[in-house]
Amino acid sequence: MTSVAKNKKQSKRQQIKHYATIVFICLLVCSGCKKTGTVAVKNPVFEINKSYQQGPMTVHIRVDKSKITIADTFWLEFETAIGSGYDVNMPKVDKVLENFGIVDWQNLGNRLDANNNVVSIYRYRLEPFLSGKFAIPAFTFEFRDVNGQDAKTYQLETEPVDIEVTSLLGDQRGKLSIADIENVVDMPSKTILWWLLPAVAIVGGAGGLWLYFRRKKTQAAIRIFKSAHEIAYARLKSLIRRDLVKTGKVKEFYEGVSDILRHYIEDRFEMKAPERTTEEFLFEIRDTGALSQDHGKALSEFLTHCDLVKFAKHSPTNEQIQHTFDLAKNFIEQTKSDEKQIDVTDRVETSGGGA
Repeated sequence: MTSVAKNKKQSKRQQIKHYATIVFICLLVCSGCKKTGTVAVKNPVFEINKSYQQGPMTVHIRVDKSKITIADTFWLEFETAIGSGYDVNMPKVDKVLENFGIVDWQNLGNRLDANNNVVSIYRYRLEPFLSGKFAIPAFTFEFRDVNGQDAKTYQLETEPVDIEVTSLLGDQRGKLSIADIENVVDMPSKTILWWLLPAVAIVGGAGGLWLYFRRKKTQAAIRIFKSAHEIAYARLKSLIRRDLVKTGKVKEFYEGVSDILRHYIEDRFEMKAPERTTEEFLFEIRDTGALSQDHGKALSEFLTHCDLVKFAKHSPTNEQIQHTFDLAKNFIEQTKSDEKQIDVTDRVETSGGGA
């Protein structure tokens, strides 16, 4: 056999080994994958459905819940139906809402109904700012005939929808009890294919290194910015989910609320609020004039009451607890600003509200 034939034979063997290695690694990776099905998103069941008509346009305003807790969200839906020869301007919800914030929104697209009207649906998921009875405001829908001689715009106005937001604080502070796990059994042992371990370790290590360097590169390229009130609202929602008051941890709840508001003021007004005493901080607020007199008074009331609970072992009533929480959220709502954005890329958020 000539040297050329030997070289071709060796090259062919190397190619076969190379392809076999690639197939083997792919089988290892795919063996750990599980098939997952897509989860269909269910349409909400609307408790409130109001219909309005103006000329050729029909509008439906729908709300899935008329009573929620301060930690809940609810759906608001607009449905418009009008002939294809009309141009419709949907209302700007974020410019009209006062007592609710937009968590998410969906444009469900257009379709034709049985009367050949173009049906458009917009859906908004809203969250409350405070507990109490509030109204989703009236909305104005504008439409015009694109084929008309004049450019006259017509309006259809809806009515307010009342929403009741209840507090998370019940009449009694419940206690959490966790039952033991029953009928615990040992998992059956499985035969380990030891010869696979080196290959799995190599593939896992290579994948880990790739993910590490990819993440480092992404983090270096992308910075995340949020406004001070967005950060504070997220921390308040996290604090509510902990149910500290219901489990009797009132002092820890007050420490969390106070810490959230102090960090909000630090982000919003560039003051070192978390490291200072209440007296020092309130003196600086009055000296700089960063807050109005009403806001300064509300802040003083809030911090003083928090100090009584944290340091003087004051036991507040449920009404006082709710009032303190409302003071914090109302203060953030009235002093918020989107102009200054905070770089939160490297921040580690905690459930207690601190950064």
